[in-house]
Amino acid sequence: MSHDRTPTDWSSPVMRQRIARRYAAERRFRLMGLGAVTLSAGFLLFLLVTMLSGGLTGFLRTDIALPINFPASPVMLEPAMLKGPNAQQALANANLPAVTTAAARATYGDKGEELLSDSAWVAVRDALLKDPSLLERSAVIPVPAASDIDLAHKREGTAEAEATVARLTEKGALSSTFNLDFLTMSDGTDPTQVGIWGALKGSLLTMAVTLLLSFPIGVMTAIYLEEYAGRNRWTDLIEVSINNLAAVPSIIFGLLGLAVFLNAWMLPRSAAIVGGLTLALMTMPVIVIAGRNAVKAVPPSIRDAALGVGASPIQVVFHHVLPLAMPGILTGTIIGMARALGETAPLLMIGMRAFIATPPGGVTDPATVLPVQIFLWSDEVSRGFVEKTSAAIIVLLVFLLAMNGIAIYLRNKFETRW
Repeated sequence: MSHDRTPTDWSSPVMRQRIARRYAAERRFRLMGLGAVTLSAGFLLFLLVTMLSGGLTGFLRTDIALPINFPASPVMLEPAMLKGPNAQQALANANLPAVTTAAARATYGDKGEELLSDSAWVAVRDALLKDPSLLERSAVIPVPAASDIDLAHKREGTAEAEATVARLTEKGALSSTFNLDFLTMSDGTDPTQVGIWGALKGSLLTMAVTLLLSFPIGVMTAIYLEEYAGRNRWTDLIEVSINNLAAVPSIIFGLLGLAVFLNAWMLPRSAAIVGGLTLALMTMPVIVIAGRNAVKAVPPSIRDAALGVGASPIQVVFHHVLPLAMPGILTGTIIGMARALGETAPLLMIGMRAFIATPPGGVTDPATVLPVQIFLWSDEVSRGFVEKTSAAIIVLLVFLLAMNGIAIYLRNKFETRW
């Protein structure tokens, strides 16, 4: 027995009302999505504007013109002494700090040296190395200003310092230049002379160790678990353990690195190799999970076709499955490495918060990383470190974007569209 179905009358008032409600719900959902994207973009824009407004001045340096009459100064140097192999030793014995202080007092009064940075004499040394003929005449050398003068020149200082800046500006003694030393020097106690290169190089070495360890081991683990391991309690335990490790707080990995790599293996404290090993332990579970999902996403027909033309199982994996899964694996690697780059807690646990005045020469030398350097500068009392902290954050963001850009390029290069 058949029952005839009455056709829906789409033009009836009831159906028109239902269609209108459905379209209204779709419009609301679209507006909610647009609002969520706008809110996220607003927070990101606020972060970028805050960092740029507070950090761009960290890449600038205020210099004071310092006239020095070298023939009348107490410096005991001859131009010929700066052209030989012992030029550095000759400058070290020339008492340039006293020469700089005397010139500052002669030009700007009894407290003239307070207008200069503690390392202003370094600019005098570099000028003499560049042009030894300065020793035979008077010269005006731009030297770094003191921190309070530097801040006041950037409209961030006290009223007294701003008055001093106004007086120096009338004399034409102040100038702003790009602070190249911020990109080429390491940590220090003078905010006008600190640099980010030591921490940046430490981050590069630490990330290199992390990537070289976590990527191949994570990929091999993912391939084994997905392609070769049998389904039993042992593999189930491994899968649960890996999933749990991906959610473990990072400071736990720092405690593990402290107990194993420092106390048990006696590796050098505050070294990039210890930081890389610790972060590799933290990053590896993320790469394994992403790698397994990427391998699982490769269609079974690819495996069957390769086996059908005579490929061995290992050739199927490395010639067909792995290249097709590489974009997904690289996506997981990007996420893991980005997390590792921004970590501070595990590195503090293994001692990478030391005062590092020289860049590390290798993975076993004492080093620090950008997040820890930012943390240390943010805890400084001097107001001059505030803009340096923001400038270091900008460098960290640029480093992160560059690293992710390279990974995204490689992912797109290996990507295959079905």
